[in-house]
Amino acid sequence: MTDFSASSALPAAAGASLTPCSHAAAASPWIPSTLAELGLGQAMQVHSVRAPVHAPEWADWLAEIGFLPGEAVEILSRGLPGGDPLVVRIGQSTFALRRAEAACIQVQAPQGPEATHG
Repeated sequence: MTDFSASSALPAAAGASLTPCSHAAAASPWIPSTLAELGLGQAMQVHSVRAPVHAPEWADWLAEIGFLPGEAVEILSRGLPGGDPLVVRIGQSTFALRRAEAACIQVQAPQGPEATHG
């Protein structure tokens, strides 16, 4: 069964920024460093989660719903207009995340047996 959850349960901080939670340097060729930067259908793995200062509880919430290091992740679709929310597949579950939340999830290229599927 697919789990469809909206992130509306999280309080939106007044004036919250939609900028990524970290400013990792991009390597060449460019690889997205956060989930918010992924293209549609681009398979990656969760590297880490870094909550913003205004919402430290996001780290625990994202871990509870499956955003753990090594988990396969991809963007299935983006809302229009503006690209919010994102429909995200993590493992075998599907969730709706705001870009601000997705920007807190650091991603990396797939490694291990999962890297060869697809």
